[in-house]
Amino acid sequence: MGANLDLFDRARRVIPGGVNSPVRAFGSVGGTPYFVDRAEGPYLWDAEGRRYIDYVQSYGPGILGHAHPAVLDAVTRAASAGTSYGAPTEAEVVLAEMVVDRIAGLESVRFVSSGTEATMSAIRLARGATGRPGIVKFAGCYHGHADALLAAGGSGVANQGLSGCDGVTDGAVADTIVAPYNVVPTLDDTVAAVIVEPVAANMGLVAPADGFLEGLRTACDEAGALLIFDEVITGFRLARGGAAERFGVTPDLWCFGKVIGGGLPVGAFGGPWDVMEHLAPLGGVYQGGTLSGNPLAMAAGRTTLELLDDGAFDQLTATATRLADGLASAFASAGMASILPRVGSLLGLFFGDRAPTDFDEAKVLADNGVYPKVFHALLDRGVALAPGAYEALFPSLAHDDAVVDETIEIAADAAAAVASAS
Repeated sequence: MGANLDLFDRARRVIPGGVNSPVRAFGSVGGTPYFVDRAEGPYLWDAEGRRYIDYVQSYGPGILGHAHPAVLDAVTRAASAGTSYGAPTEAEVVLAEMVVDRIAGLESVRFVSSGTEATMSAIRLARGATGRPGIVKFAGCYHGHADALLAAGGSGVANQGLSGCDGVTDGAVADTIVAPYNVVPTLDDTVAAVIVEPVAANMGLVAPADGFLEGLRTACDEAGALLIFDEVITGFRLARGGAAERFGVTPDLWCFGKVIGGGLPVGAFGGPWDVMEHLAPLGGVYQGGTLSGNPLAMAAGRTTLELLDDGAFDQLTATATRLADGLASAFASAGMASILPRVGSLLGLFFGDRAPTDFDEAKVLADNGVYPKVFHALLDRGVALAPGAYEALFPSLAHDDAVVDETIEIAADAAAAVASAS
């Protein structure tokens, strides 16, 4: 019995399903999950000493690559002064200033410990600021595991074959309206907010159709509702100013995570002062957290953002383009129809003939049985993708041309093996 299987067996005896987040159990692709021993740059090594080229990168935070020396140094220096205080620090102020400086229209930000906390708190704030109960979300968009936002969620929820979640009461989602992605919904005066992934990255990767985000902005303005961009994945990855900068659409509230923590647990939500002043201690919307603004996460996030200049985004986009083109060619050489939608440095992977525009179309491609075969063929040859067809690929600054070219060569071999076995 290998070390990965041994660890999985041990884990299942003390952790539900053996994992602390469902998709990690390999349920949608089959087989035994690898347990990570260490990681560096574009690579990780499992408990059996096998090296993988990693395109998961912790689902986005590893934008610099794993264990970047500058981030490790910043975290080490921060930890030497203590790991948590339950009191404010200068590091929180500095990172907040950096976030506000990068995002046009964002004047105030509050840090939390996860993306789920960020979206949950943004929804509460929107309801408090507008005095309305209703929330509109889009099928296939995943905004964390808060009760009101699990209706028709993508990503981990979709990977489990669930349309919702046991334990979520009818009352918890009574004020949640689910609309199809890329269709502007009709809003009324009961809607507090529309929350959207500006680029849907939890149903594979589905880009916004021309006019969709602009249409949401107009619809919210006309109805007096707030527009929330869930940029937990897209924030500081698509551009210096995130999706709002890339698409030229300014929401009323932003949610962040992933990149701004530099690999440590963190989230944030923010907006203009006239909305944010509804938060306690200024207003009547309560939100708090003992570990919010954790000094280690602030140090890692600050260092990461400092390294993400315009040249970094150009490099990330070039890497993702090279990878997308190379993978498409590798799969085509084996007679496999593939679609690799790309927005900036975000990359999706579907097997089929037509790029999806919403969750229903993405689900058909994700459920056709091809992805698990390709996933394992790549994993066996040393390339790690996410263990689920609803996730994106996250190339980092550490994935240089040589690493990408090695990936493409491996993909061609993996695709040939899958095709010959079909």
